[in-house]
Amino acid sequence: MEEHKTDQLTKIAPIVRGLLAEPTGNDDMPYSPVILNALTNQDVTDAGGQPLRVESIKSDQAPEKTREQLQTAIDAYVSEYGSKPRTLYLGNLGVLSVSHQARKGPQLPLENKVALVTGAAGAIGYGICRGLLENGCHLGATDLPGDKLDSFTADLKKTCGDRVIAVPLDVTDRVSVTQGIESIIQTWGGIDIVVINAGIATVFHLKEMDFDAFRRLEKVNVEGALLTLSEVANHFILQGTGGDIIVISSKNVFSPGAGFGAYSATKAACHQLGRIASVELAQYGVRVNMVAPDAVFSEGGYKSGLWQEIGPSRMKARGLDEKELQEYYRNRNLLKIRVTGRHVANAVLFFATRQTPTTGATIPVDGGLPDATPR
Repeated sequence: MEEHKTDQLTKIAPIVRGLLAEPTGNDDMPYSPVILNALTNQDVTDAGGQPLRVESIKSDQAPEKTREQLQTAIDAYVSEYGSKPRTLYLGNLGVLSVSHQARKGPQLPLENKVALVTGAAGAIGYGICRGLLENGCHLGATDLPGDKLDSFTADLKKTCGDRVIAVPLDVTDRVSVTQGIESIIQTWGGIDIVVINAGIATVFHLKEMDFDAFRRLEKVNVEGALLTLSEVANHFILQGTGGDIIVISSKNVFSPGAGFGAYSATKAACHQLGRIASVELAQYGVRVNMVAPDAVFSEGGYKSGLWQEIGPSRMKARGLDEKELQEYYRNRNLLKIRVTGRHVANAVLFFATRQTPTTGATIPVDGGLPDATPR
């Protein structure tokens, strides 16, 4: 499909996807979503079903006008054929078709939902991505462009095939964030779950503050979270079926440590943005929650980029080697347990599968640290 038509179709696809989602009558999961594919005219013969033609759609008109036109056309189609259309011709903008999937086995909790994970190519990101994919999601794994993201995604594709795509994305660049979201929409029609996981750290005491390093953390941990929240909030409102945002916070938000002021302060700001988003977006059916892990060193062969950055100074300060440092963090929690990326993923899935009617809440994933308990 021509590039400019693809861009135009991207603006309309979330509205179509939202209108084609089936109401469930379940307050926690009010819609059953679909996966949408953008087709060329040559592909349409394979799409199946009686298509719906809406010739008067314009890409530059107000979204409310587009939604009204499409809703009227879909209602008329349902009256005539008894079900929603599987294929829509949108004038000269292109064709959207509901994906025909033939996965075997029982329906998974997040079947046909589309997730975006920022800062995916690391220990926590790997655990989260695996958990989402195993529960039925289609996944846009985002990270800075390069071999790290490419090899990470290739690894996931070995078991999940085309349900995962690599999305090069710099959370500090609004254009990059917008383009990353658009690439997922172009692939599957929209997004339902967003995990804000991108973050960096550094170590220095306040009396020796490195302001350039602090600004670098602020750019990623605060502005990156804000840009992502802003863009996905507008997408969820456009799609009209609610959504879930899970912010990966930190134990340090509630119990900061000496020498970790820049990380603790910027993650606290990120956490607060999540809380504010929970208040602002509830009216649109969007839930925003936080997960606050303690140290996660590795998962599935992937090491934590954060701990590769700060680990040496932490080891030096405590006179420990890498193995001893991990034992130190395990032994300091009440349960004496090693916190893993899978543990973080389980907390993400608790919110993403909507086990309780909850927004604006925080789950600690730290083995039990009384001074870090949210209060």
